[in-house]
Amino acid sequence: MKFSIQREQLMESVQNVMKAISSRTTIPILTGIKLEATTSGVKLTGSDSDISIESFIPAEEDGIVYVENIEPGSIVLQAKYFPDIVRKLPQKNVDIESDDKRNVTIRSGKAEFHLNGQDAEEYPQLPQLHTEDSFELPIDLLKSLIRQTVFAVSSSETRPILTGVHVKIADEELHFTATDSHRLAARKIPLEKREGQGDIPAVVIPGKSLNELNKILADSEETIEISVTENQVLFRTKHLYFLSRLLEGNYPETSRLIPDQSKTIVKIDTKELLQSIDRASLLAKENRNNVVRLITKEGNQIEINGNSPEVGNVVEEVVADEIDGEELKISFSAKYMMDALKAVNYDQVKVEFTGAMRPFLIRPVDDEQILQLILPVRTY
Repeated sequence: MKFSIQREQLMESVQNVMKAISSRTTIPILTGIKLEATTSGVKLTGSDSDISIESFIPAEEDGIVYVENIEPGSIVLQAKYFPDIVRKLPQKNVDIESDDKRNVTIRSGKAEFHLNGQDAEEYPQLPQLHTEDSFELPIDLLKSLIRQTVFAVSSSETRPILTGVHVKIADEELHFTATDSHRLAARKIPLEKREGQGDIPAVVIPGKSLNELNKILADSEETIEISVTENQVLFRTKHLYFLSRLLEGNYPETSRLIPDQSKTIVKIDTKELLQSIDRASLLAKENRNNVVRLITKEGNQIEINGNSPEVGNVVEEVVADEIDGEELKISFSAKYMMDALKAVNYDQVKVEFTGAMRPFLIRPVDDEQILQLILPVRTY
């Protein structure tokens, strides 16, 4: 195997596939990166048992040559050393070649590295998913779906199913839902069914996989194809192939958590509310949940306060655009509220309360597709 490649493109692909490589894998060869050169370009693969990522560097695209002097072949290189070597090479161009004893030479400028490679035949084959059960989304829309939900997955392994995001298609809408049983984040978007497309089963995608995918994908209006089988999901763009296992089990029915009526509705500037909760949380850090309190007052005033008996307290009044309904005193986790307000990504939010001990909803004032739900904290 032999090829010359642009260092920048190689580095980007290496960083992408590294996100799937774990040092704790039980299969030794999976601690390596697989390089495969063909006449059309170079493919890099990284995998652990949960996520597999392939990144392709075309020999030439849009008149720009990225890889040349290709002699086809494949090799597996230690992920512990290869990325650092590529990062520190002196020149923009890199020559990589391996001999029949799997000795690999990496040259750039006057620097020359020799690495022992491993047999690429031993590297597990990735399943090629081509199913009818696939749909396409613009990449930036998928990234916002992930961003607005994935933070609410559970970080505890006691209920593994809650560490993932529930994805389903129903009534020509795509739903993303995440909950850790103290809060819930949901977003839905219209999705028309393509001709000949099968029914796509509801799946639960690990939050970790979606976080990594979100980091790899560059903001773009190009589309990404999403294919689902019984136990895996594949995200595919022109040069990237991202495969993740799915979580097994039944996801809880979250729709019944969402109150259908509210007793107090507050419409308020998102940034103002976020910043005042942030300030109130500064003195609420001592208690376990970082709890702040919200009290509605006359004249569209809201009081936000945080206190720690040993440290002190903070009180701030914020003017809402509108307050309808009953007076209310409620306590909640500042962190959960701040996460939810950041995810909404609209200038104004509507917060719907149904009493001091009932879950409350946060949504944009004029967008029903985004929903955040938080359970209050009992503080008395």
